[in-house]
Order: sequence, then C-alpha cells, then structure tokens
Amino acid sequence: MTPTTWTMLEHPGWELGPAPARALRTPTGTWLIHTRPAYTATLITGTGPAPHRDVHDPAALDALALPAGLHAALRRLGRIQRLRTADLWEALATAIIRQVIRAGQARTMHHALRTAAGQRAGTCALMPTPEQVLALSDAAFAALGMAFKRRPLRAAAEAYLLHRDEWAELPADVLVKALQAVPRIGPWTAGAAVADHTGDFSLYPHADLAVRTWAAKADPATAWPADEGAFAALWRALAGPHLSTLTVLTLAWGDHHAHHRPDPADQGSTAHH
Repeated sequence: MTPTTWTMLEHPGWELGPAPARALRTPTGTWLIHTRPAYTATLITGTGPAPHRDVHDPAALDALALPAGLHAALRRLGRIQRLRTADLWEALATAIIRQVIRAGQARTMHHALRTAAGQRAGTCALMPTPEQVLALSDAAFAALGMAFKRRPLRAAAEAYLLHRDEWAELPADVLVKALQAVPRIGPWTAGAAVADHTGDFSLYPHADLAVRTWAAKADPATAWPADEGAFAALWRALAGPHLSTLTVLTLAWGDHHAHHRPDPADQGSTAHH
C-alpha cells in the first residue's frame, strides 16, 4: 500500500474546514488548490505548471541520533507535502503578518486582508498585490485591525516593486540577507519568507517559538534548551544535513496538533491528500 501523504496547512493562506483550499499566484497563472476529496490544482487564469509541492519523509531522519520521543512522533506523522508560495511578494507579506502575533491571529488577519483587498480566485481570495497594498488607506488598515502592520507592509511593497527582478536572480541564502535591507524586516521575517517561497526550511528561523514549542510537545521527555541560541545549536547538531526536513516535519507535527486533526497513523482515511 502506498503511504499516505499529508498536506501541511500551517500557511495562513489556507482556508480551513472540511475541504481546505487555497488560492495563489505563480509567475504564469493563478491557481485554486483543494485538498479533498483528493488534491487538485485548478487553473483560474493564465498558463503554466501548477504550484510546486515539496514532499518530506520522516524516513530520511532514521540515520540521525534524534531523541527517541521526537523521532517516534515524526515517524507517526508520516509523509508530508507542503505547497510552496510561488509569489515572493505573498511569502514576504505573509511573514510580516506573522510577526510577533499568534498563529491564529495571523490566520485571521491574513484572511481579512485577502478578502478585503485581494482578487477572488474561485472560492478563495489572493493576497493583494503590492500595488493594492499601497493603495490601502490608513483607515482601511485600521478597519482590518492591521494598523500596526501598515508601515512594514507598505515598506515591503515599495521594496518589492523596486527590487523584484534583482531578488528573483539571487540564491536563497543571499536573498535572506537582501530582504533584511527593507525597513522592519529582520532575520526571522526574511528567513521565514524565503523558506516559504523556496521550500528550503534550512533557511527557516529554526530556533523560533513554534519549532521550540512543537519539539517540546512532541517529545516532553527531552530537556530542550529554553535559550534560543542553545536550542538552535542543538537543533543543527541533531539535524546534520537534514535541517530542512527535521524543521518542516516538526512544524507539520505542530500543524496537526494545533488543529486537532486525527493522528495520521490511525486515521489514514481522513488525510489531506
């Protein structure tokens, strides 16, 4: 039997519910993605290939000397697929929205911005373009409960319109550094945005609260360092060449845990394909 592959739904662009869906842009088209009853990618406008999915298999971690509890939890999770955010602007705006707020609040805010100012794509709405964000008034941001996101989103929109061609040519690790020249974008935001855009979670800020929280919940028997620097050093040492896989699978474990989804090992029939 082919192992179940679960779709990771941690990105706030997903509309959750019985049939999770997400609309997103690629360089050549606009797509609507559904996860049930089967994974489908429907072209709304444009041409070109569907958005890329990265598959992460916990079997890749078998050679690592991981704490037993974490290894067992990730093995139970099974294979994960994650949809890349093909539009760098959306990845950057999403990372800004996620700054210093809880995941649930970020999801609500992301939905509100897309619904109020973004283009409809089937049953979902797209992230507003940089031009649409710059056109929003101060009052519009305030009405969305996003007054404190106004300046960083505007700064990012202006920088993206100015540098997008240059940024598109940069290697991922260099792009992380380049994005930090934008006001109010630091290492966390830049790393999260580029990981979302490229699928390379070795660039993700792997000592952030989400990774530390889910590692501790998946494996409470291990004495995980509370200090970010110490945790980051341990995480890198544990992961070796599989830093991206270990990080994204731990976030995927948290995604299932946070939304009270059935354990993949027990409920294969309810998987998000």
